[in-house]
Amino acid sequence: MGSLEEYAKKHNVPIIQKEGLNFLLKFIKQNNIKNILEIGTAIGYSAINMALVSNDIQITTIERDPHMYQEAIKNIKKFNLGNRINVVFGDALKTQIEGKYDLIFIDAAKAQYINFFEKYKINLSSNGAIITDNLNFHGLTNHPEEIHSKNLKALVRKINNYKEFLKTNLDFTTEFYQIGDGIAVTKHNIRKGV
Repeated sequence: MGSLEEYAKKHNVPIIQKEGLNFLLKFIKQNNIKNILEIGTAIGYSAINMALVSNDIQITTIERDPHMYQEAIKNIKKFNLGNRINVVFGDALKTQIEGKYDLIFIDAAKAQYINFFEKYKINLSSNGAIITDNLNFHGLTNHPEEIHSKNLKALVRKINNYKEFLKTNLDFTTEFYQIGDGIAVTKHNIRKGV
């Protein structure tokens, strides 16, 4: 795994922080997750780590960058996980995915988090969870007044809008964790008496 981390560092590829990854892998173990949909493959780092939790985990992961896609395929082959990780090449907002998943992991274009959530919530099994990474965005979401770049300000506003969207979503319940770069775990709201 060290070689993937080194590659990510050298080529400036954003991968999940160690603390966040440990949280994710523990969640998969504790909740007996078998079927995972990942939005944003990058070099395959988190998909490979998730697949290694247990031999009966199947992962579908979506990546739109051709270079990242090729890199992910190569890395997945290296770990002999080609039969358990299906990398879909395409834009996650235009890709059609069938079936239900125990876990949907969102770690792609942060400005699109609400759109990803709205599009893929139908693929979440009734007792499944959606985990979103990077909600603190290097601490910037807590101090947007310290940002001077207009583009960065807009991105942080979108991440904060997503957090608000999760907090006020009546169909789902979300818990926020100050782990790694900020993680949210969202589950279907089980309404009493419905």
